[in-house]
Amino acid sequence: MSNTIQRAYPSHAYDALLRHGFHPVLARVYAARGIEEPAQLEVDWSRLIPFSRLKNISLMARFLAEAILARKRLLIVADYDSDGATACAVAIRALRQFGAVVDYLVPNRFEYGYGLTPEIVRLAAGAVGATATGGTSRPDILITVDNGIASVEGVAEANRFGMQVLVTDHHLPGDELPDAAVIVNPNQPGCDFPSKHLAGVGVMFYLMLALRAELRANGVFRAPQKEPNLAILLDLVALGTVADVVKLDDNNRILVHQGLQRIRKGRGCAGINALLQVARRDFQRVSAYELGFMLGPRLNAAGRLDDMSLGIECLITDDASRASQIALQLDTLNRKRQEIEADMQDSALTMLENALLPVPAPQSQHPTIKAPDTHSLSLFDPSWHQGVIGILASRIKDKFHRPVIAFAPGSNGELKGSGRSITGFHLRDALDLVSKRYPGLLLKFGGHSAAAGLTILTGDFEKFRDAFEQTAQALLAPADLKRIIETDGDLDESEMNLELARHLTEQIWGQGFAPPTFSSRFCVEDQRVVGQRHLKLKLRRQETKIRDGERMKPKILYDGILFSHASPLPDVIEAIYRLQINEFNGSSTLQFILEHWFQPVPDAQVTLSQER
Repeated sequence: MSNTIQRAYPSHAYDALLRHGFHPVLARVYAARGIEEPAQLEVDWSRLIPFSRLKNISLMARFLAEAILARKRLLIVADYDSDGATACAVAIRALRQFGAVVDYLVPNRFEYGYGLTPEIVRLAAGAVGATATGGTSRPDILITVDNGIASVEGVAEANRFGMQVLVTDHHLPGDELPDAAVIVNPNQPGCDFPSKHLAGVGVMFYLMLALRAELRANGVFRAPQKEPNLAILLDLVALGTVADVVKLDDNNRILVHQGLQRIRKGRGCAGINALLQVARRDFQRVSAYELGFMLGPRLNAAGRLDDMSLGIECLITDDASRASQIALQLDTLNRKRQEIEADMQDSALTMLENALLPVPAPQSQHPTIKAPDTHSLSLFDPSWHQGVIGILASRIKDKFHRPVIAFAPGSNGELKGSGRSITGFHLRDALDLVSKRYPGLLLKFGGHSAAAGLTILTGDFEKFRDAFEQTAQALLAPADLKRIIETDGDLDESEMNLELARHLTEQIWGQGFAPPTFSSRFCVEDQRVVGQRHLKLKLRRQETKIRDGERMKPKILYDGILFSHASPLPDVIEAIYRLQINEFNGSSTLQFILEHWFQPVPDAQVTLSQER
């Protein structure tokens, strides 16, 4: 069950923004997100936090500069998600411009798992098969991107092989740091970088800025060698930052804005342009939404079902034809991923339905599964696909508002788990508690507060499920399990217009800077199914009281759409929605995207009955 509340905002911030000429709706939206002055919304390049604030970055830049000048062989060890792929692409593109001898290796998640493992180190060293794409010689230096902070054993193995390791990561460190030559991570002990939310691609971009400054100081950029313009990499930085769902704090919003500006001006790399084409999105109108929900999933599909080298090649090629061919392959993989995900979600819901009796949702025509009595959900099916369990965990977490870990079969009698969590439950810390209370139960684990991965033995699933539930019960109060849907309140009819929609679409929204949603009561005047699974709606504001006590029936009809829902809605609904501009045949119209809906319950607390 869920409740809706309006986001609170400080009156002083709201008043200050009004004094600066902000629209009242924008003033309350921004004030609710911690904006107190217009300067916080500025996305000029000059406001970016300087790279010098990152601990060890100048040291790593000097290390790399010396390696480049000495023609040492560098090998990027990437992660297999969008952040890892874009971080790898940024490193490859920049280092090759700097004259480095560099290649990359991305672990296949099904064979080697996540991070710089001893097995990956041996692969890189040539002890097993080929070392990297196009190379056969042992690298001198390994550079991790979007991983490495937990690779204690992997770094030790590299040191035994005589390969130095540079760790660039943004994940939270464990109790022990790897014995790397240099570590750059905004979340490592002793780092006072103000933004702790840099994605892996952001960390790598900062390193390349520092490296360019070091090479400049060494007099490398003399004619005929021109100093590289690293701004051309910002489209990749924007994509990785949004796709990794890190908090869009002031600094990350600058990086994303600058990247989007390049894409909108037609300056995106061949791979991003090709991905936009297969997604049928106009590059001139691209927003953070397209990066997170259109491009990110297609790129991630390579790592989930195949090999992320395919995605990285899409991002590092300058050949538009080759980029288009790869983008089509990624699109096909993403469609396959969607089919697998749908089947897995159906089986997970069936599994839960068998354990939890369906109950009628309040004032709804459709039954819903009651919330489980447990504080967590641990799920396993031997038919599930290891590359899609993270998405499944996210979907089930959204539905039941519980920490969820989904498992799929791995190799050698192991289960691979991927978890997603709710606000107030730090998933990685919870797994750390489990590992300490039950030594040997977790073979390995790592991640963030909201997402984590782990490996256990197949025979230990029930033991883990019980241990994780005990930990969740200790850390979560019953109130934490009741989902609160925050909105930005109601809108007057005078505010439901294209002008406000345009203002809202100009801002960078995402994790930690949530896109505005509003809550209003509507009469459903017309509804029809489109695309076999979505509802196209005609909505009218419910009749409203006027001063003499009479009621007035609003005349304006609004277009709305409810995705992934084909059952009919009742005549009157309370809708949680976003404003969107619908571009069609050269004309722009206002459209409401319904995120949630419920049927109003007279004289009772409103609870959610159906969710997107």
